[in-house]
Amino acid sequence: MLPIQHIRIKLPRYQFFGTEVELVGVNLSNTNMETTAEMTTTILNDLVQINNDRINGYERAIKELHDEDSDLKSLFVKMIGESHQYKLALATEISAMGDDVDKGTTASGKIYRAWMDVKAMFTGHDRKTVLSNCEFGEDAAQKAYKMALEDESMPAHIRSLITEQKQKLRESHDQIKALRDAQV
Repeated sequence: MLPIQHIRIKLPRYQFFGTEVELVGVNLSNTNMETTAEMTTTILNDLVQINNDRINGYERAIKELHDEDSDLKSLFVKMIGESHQYKLALATEISAMGDDVDKGTTASGKIYRAWMDVKAMFTGHDRKTVLSNCEFGEDAAQKAYKMALEDESMPAHIRSLITEQKQKLRESHDQIKALRDAQV
């Protein structure tokens, strides 16, 4: 089996508590079929973790909202349900390839949620802040799905699944952004 070659992809860098975070892509050009299947399950598991981050983020956002924000609570419950559906579809593909499905969240998602807690202490839990935090999470999901689609060796049916999920997540992002922009 040939080793996987890591390459750096020029993406925006993020600061979490003064630590710079950089996303790293993978070059699959020198791998055999077994490694390609392993890399595909790794990518799918990364997307499962991103959806777990999204679920945790929206559950946290629901707790931060006030009673008069029932419209957002309903929207966030809907988005949590969507992420559960996305996870199920991804998990089905992972299992079909003979691998185990990750149950956790990403390290950056955990750091981001901790940052949200600190930020909330200073800015409160107003509607615009909650929506801004949600938009940030939706941006992270878009970047993760974009990176996943950069793998040219991915089977066509999995590429199609990821493309469809990315489009639906884009619609959610745009809805959150429009709601945030409508706030005064």
